[in-house]
Amino acid sequence: MTVRIEEVAERARVAVSTVSRALRDLPGVSTGTRQRIKDIAVEMGYVASPSAARLATGVTGTVAVIVPDATKWFFGQVIAGAGAVLRASGRDVLLYELGDEEGRLRFFAEQRLRGRADGVLVLSLRLTEAETRTLRDLEIPVVVLGRRSEYFGSVFVDDRAAARTAVRHLLNLGHRRIGLLGINDDAEVTTGSLAPPSRVAGYRQCLMGAGIDEVDGWQQFDTNSVAGGAAAMTRMLSAPVLPTAVFAASDEMAFGALGVVRAAGMSVPGDISIVGFDNHDLSPVLGLTTIDQDVQGQGRAAAGLLLEALNSSSPTRPPQTTRTVDTHLVLRHSTRPPRGNQTHFTAEPDKEEN
Repeated sequence: MTVRIEEVAERARVAVSTVSRALRDLPGVSTGTRQRIKDIAVEMGYVASPSAARLATGVTGTVAVIVPDATKWFFGQVIAGAGAVLRASGRDVLLYELGDEEGRLRFFAEQRLRGRADGVLVLSLRLTEAETRTLRDLEIPVVVLGRRSEYFGSVFVDDRAAARTAVRHLLNLGHRRIGLLGINDDAEVTTGSLAPPSRVAGYRQCLMGAGIDEVDGWQQFDTNSVAGGAAAMTRMLSAPVLPTAVFAASDEMAFGALGVVRAAGMSVPGDISIVGFDNHDLSPVLGLTTIDQDVQGQGRAAAGLLLEALNSSSPTRPPQTTRTVDTHLVLRHSTRPPRGNQTHFTAEPDKEEN
């Protein structure tokens, strides 16, 4: 015969909620009472029912992760890092993929998280006022990844400083004609995220500090993808004078740029040096110099921050802590000093037809 949680509570002379919290090692139960309840449960042969625990305590044992696009390498790595930490704590992960703007609007309008999760991780979204209000109304801990938040815990990297590191590397090699492949997220569900403009700002700040004027044709923007990087690099190759080096705001864009430069009959880094941003799994294979932003580490840090709030004496209080994950330059074979006698690849003026 199955032993019910109510029977354990009656035998221990405590509330059902106290039994549930004791058996799940949640705060709010003294050490002595916790051990006594566990001993009684073992003696009676009680096996906890997840559904009963949820009903008794309102605790689901689940953390929701809101992700714009689970197919993207970046988000997959973040989920891997966060998931490992959450699973080790005995919690399940409930993944919500927004997919597109319509999916994002529907998700927040339907308030799908209420009663389904103990905490929430939000990956790379600039939340609107309405979305922020929806999450705050849940009265559970929320941590956002990718930006600072006034209301929730947050984990991020200093994109501006990291971009300066990448461009400074090129300046130190002797490059003065440095282009930018920037991320244009206008058509994506992550619209308004901080990373693209912060990386652009770091690029421009570094050039300004070196006394180098910006050249419009050397700043091209497209989607954060291999195809987007290829398209942006193709446009850059139409400039009257080519840059000798390029900073790409993501490794995937850098991959596209590598292919275009080589298809044009030029070499990397002989004619054009390229620096990426991410340290994608394929970057070592392609010899790409890049900025490592410890993507899995960001996921681990976000999950750790959320667990701290869940395990605190007031788990319904959202964490207000911020954590910055370090970045560093990884040197490979896609950068080198410009050639002393480098050809400028200056385009010939268009000839007028007679």
